[in-house]
Amino acid sequence: MRMLAGAAVMVLVLGLVNVYIGWHLSVLLQAWLPGMNIAAYWTVFLVISFSYMIGRVPLPQALRPVGRLFKVIGSYYLACMEFAVIMLPLTDLLYGVLVLAGVGLSAFVTEAGTTVLVLLAVFLIWGSRNAWSTVVRTHRLKVDKSIGTSVPLTVAVASDLHLGNIVGNRHLRRMVREMNAMNPDIVLLAGDVLDDSIEPFIRNRMEQQLKQLKARYGVYAVLGNHEYYGGSIAQYTEVMRSVGIQVLQDEVVETSGVYVVGRKDKTAEAMEAGGRLSVEALLEGLDRSKPILMMDHQPTGFGIASEAGVDVLLSGHTHRGQIAPNHWITRRLFELDWGYLLKNKLHVIVSSGYGTWGPPIRLASRSELIKLELVLDGSMSYGEDKVSGAAKPVLI
Repeated sequence: MRMLAGAAVMVLVLGLVNVYIGWHLSVLLQAWLPGMNIAAYWTVFLVISFSYMIGRVPLPQALRPVGRLFKVIGSYYLACMEFAVIMLPLTDLLYGVLVLAGVGLSAFVTEAGTTVLVLLAVFLIWGSRNAWSTVVRTHRLKVDKSIGTSVPLTVAVASDLHLGNIVGNRHLRRMVREMNAMNPDIVLLAGDVLDDSIEPFIRNRMEQQLKQLKARYGVYAVLGNHEYYGGSIAQYTEVMRSVGIQVLQDEVVETSGVYVVGRKDKTAEAMEAGGRLSVEALLEGLDRSKPILMMDHQPTGFGIASEAGVDVLLSGHTHRGQIAPNHWITRRLFELDWGYLLKNKLHVIVSSGYGTWGPPIRLASRSELIKLELVLDGSMSYGEDKVSGAAKPVLI
């Protein structure tokens, strides 16, 4: 009942927001197209505004391409809706100020509407560039533990791929190429590899692209909240296993003297009867003198991980808000919503993710991959964050 009530409230809010947006657009179109059929307009507009939800409705096999089309259209509309929610109240405010000032407004609708649409086009083009053009961020970190070599351990990390109807094989091939170019010892996929439904992942054989990832000591993944939403975890883990990628579900693997720990996503606490293990229980019996790298998709519990002896914690989930000004919200929801943090001796890195949820649009956020260079012999006294070739020392 609680979920149904929440869904009803969400639909009501979306309906009111879209009526507000639709009314503004109708005023502009009627100024451009006098005599426009208003009933036909509202029918088309409401179908588009709810197309993402329509695209998620299970359909017969023959109609699934139509559902995918609705989901793609709806994804882009979500970006337009967020832009409109920010810009239209500002436009209305300006209109009110001009009315109070006694300014003539005969051309306001056309001029303001054209300005907003031009800004929307700039927003979509710039946001698309940020979503598809990837930054490789390098973090060189010292861990006061040894694996018997002075050569840094290279770990390639990607989170939030969201592979599905929007992010597909083309973007995935770029990721594989970039990660293999790092010549990694270990590859880690920190959750939300899928964009909920496994169907496009299977249909487009995306696992064959992931199979091309090369690492000396293995490729490992964890579950994110979207794998849980999709409900195909058993099938997903088996497909990943078939291409040599182990999905760690509250499991620990030792490889080349390093522990790789994979937690179940926090969503398991609500969607699985057994929930998930605590960090301390997960690490029980491990040799804490060895380096411990842990993936936990949602960036929470840094203090607990630090006290348990984790050396490096890797998360994603936030997308750094994906579209500004959402990053103001994620910054307040999480102790660290993006970037690097030193918590006692724990190095925390939260990625903004490689793919996108919903629209392939990013503003104040970038598609990114992480390259870790872990110095494990005590020879370094600082770490470096490198972005697009620019290095900055970070005292640790």
